[in-house]
Amino acid sequence: MPSKNKKTKSAGRYGVRYGKKVRVKLVSVETKQRVKQKCPHCKKLGVKRLSKGIWHCKKCDKKFAGNVFYLE
Repeated sequence: MPSKNKKTKSAGRYGVRYGKKVRVKLVSVETKQRVKQKCPHCKKLGVKRLSKGIWHCKKCDKKFAGNVFYLE
């Protein structure tokens, strides 16, 4: 009988649907967007994603628009 404790990360909510390749890409994007990013104004780690393309730096308290999923 196969083991049921396979690591699926955040794409585990989709189960076996949509194919492995799509779920692997989803995991890579979601892990990048949930990590604190570097602020383009004060150059410190502290920027969090509020919603699509809207970012907020907790260090310098600036809210700005940028890329949708993660800052480069």
